[in-house]
Amino acid sequence: QMYHALALLACAWAATRRPGALVTAAGALFAAGTLLFSGSLYALALTGARWLGAITPVGGAAFLAGWLCLAAAALRS
Repeated sequence: QMYHALALLACAWAATRRPGALVTAAGALFAAGTLLFSGSLYALALTGARWLGAITPVGGAAFLAGWLCLAAAALRS
């Protein structure tokens, strides 16, 4: 969670330097990934609702897509 918070800061910095759709998408994906991945794990630990574990991989996929978008934005600039 800490590294993806730093990635969100990197997206904000990159958006001020070279705004674009890829940087915006990366920021949105990191935010969604944090909410889905970390949020589902926190909720699972606090409530014991096992169905929340099925949401966790969606958040992980959002993290991966965010890193790909951020890398693509860096390569384009």
